Amino acid sequence: MKNPIARFYAFLDRPLFPMARLALVVLVIPLALSFAYPLWKISMKAPQYPKGLSMEIYTHKVEGGHEGRDIKEINTLNHYIGMKTIDRRELTDLDWIPFALGLIFVLALRCAAIGNVRALIDLLVLTGYVSVFAFGRFIYKLYTYGHTLDPEAPFKVKPFTPAIFGSKQVANFTTTSWPQLGSILIGVFVTGLLAITAWHLIAGRRAAEREDAMVA
Repeated sequence: MKNPIARFYAFLDRPLFPMARLALVVLVIPLALSFAYPLWKISMKAPQYPKGLSMEIYTHKVEGGHEGRDIKEINTLNHYIGMKTIDRRELTDLDWIPFALGLIFVLALRCAAIGNVRALIDLLVLTGYVSVFAFGRFIYKLYTYGHTLDPEAPFKVKPFTPAIFGSKQVANFTTTSWPQLGSILIGVFVTGLLAITAWHLIAGRRAAEREDAMVA
């Protein structure tokens, strides 16, 4: 019987299944398409805005609804409660996210071409880290926007965290926040990556069991 550590390293060096390589190539398609669609949408409704206001967050930009006009209106409202202006230059996470996703795209293709189980697990860990860190930063940004209000603002509101999932009432505004197609496409990539990794883990365990049976 092989030493468990030696067996583990041998498993990491196993080449990927041909179908897994093909699946990785297919999975980079939704990852690439995620650049073209919004990751998140935040909407605001109030009696004085029957059509509502909205903004969509992409991997690299923020767009307001109604042909971009809503961002200006939202910033005007934010000024009255002392909230910082929503400005692309302030959203520095949108500078590195496209590069991180681009790196994952390249590494996924490399893994499909010449990778082994070790490279697949590395890709999964990197993807998980980027996803969790980016979402954590998104929550942090929302928190800081709602908790760094100007005390000299014309209207006083209690510090708050804007809606992350679902709806939340702030003054007379109902704010709704939901992931959009860009996030779903990234989720498809992550889910597929998890499935491929699990496939190799199960196959590796079965192979080890067969080796033990042969030795016995």
